[in-house]
Amino acid sequence: MTNPAITGPQRIMGDFASDKAETPASKPVEERLQKLLDKALYANGSSSAQKIRNFLNGTWLGEPLHVVLTDVPIGAWTVTIIFDALDLIHKRREFSLAADTSLAVGLLGAAGAAFTGITDWSDVDPPARRLGLIHGMLNVGVTALFATSFFLRKRNSRTGGRVSAALGYGLMSLSAHLGGKMVYEQRVGVDRTADESFPDHFVAILTGSQLAENTPTRAMYEGVPILLVRRGQRIFALAETCSHFSGPLSEGKLVGDSIECPYHASRFALDDGHVTNGPAVHRQPCLEVRVRSGQIEVRKPPAND
Repeated sequence: MTNPAITGPQRIMGDFASDKAETPASKPVEERLQKLLDKALYANGSSSAQKIRNFLNGTWLGEPLHVVLTDVPIGAWTVTIIFDALDLIHKRREFSLAADTSLAVGLLGAAGAAFTGITDWSDVDPPARRLGLIHGMLNVGVTALFATSFFLRKRNSRTGGRVSAALGYGLMSLSAHLGGKMVYEQRVGVDRTADESFPDHFVAILTGSQLAENTPTRAMYEGVPILLVRRGQRIFALAETCSHFSGPLSEGKLVGDSIECPYHASRFALDDGHVTNGPAVHRQPCLEVRVRSGQIEVRKPPAND
């Protein structure tokens, strides 16, 4: 299914085919929410908004920041449940203090996980989009239950606080399961180029005369698409499949010394494939290029000894 641009330059969703046939009110609620969210986050394409998005996506980290931050509330609230149990058995103040402190740490971590999760979800395509919305709503419920537990404890209602925390932990386990399905079954947040194989030795993939100046071009190596770009006397070669959501980079556009994906506007440097703009966080694989007898040849960079 072809993905077209929506809000912001070259930003798209995965169900454009239905856009013309449906009125806005008839579209799935998650699609309408996502478009509103994307518009708010993109802030008319301002550079400061993009920098904030890059930070929240984890572009600087090379991994989704949301995945890192979710460990904070999960770990902290696990500690809360453990110390609640110890406090219930032994009735010692240090156990109750540890439970309350870890609960508060988890609430702080949940705020960070929520901001990064919302930012990531704004660029998730179907079918993972609906599952992501359910995952997010469950997490709202989880946070509400732990927040309730925190306030009940402050009012010396420890039994109610423990019950609320236990309910929150059970709901968190369900939400974490759905998050795992998004990653392992629908590949949200994973490097979409990880399973592609590139030649170890130079192989010809395109005739030099077929590669026009400043025109992103797709070439094939044993069924794997490779992006070629000629700029002056230099030719660049990258994996053509966008590492974020498998967008075809050959259908994107050149922006300075980078290529912009037509799906969600991720940008990758032509010279080494590093991410210059999210939502992508994984570097595009780069290939070495040479021209022999009029043929453009590529190979993987040799491994460093």
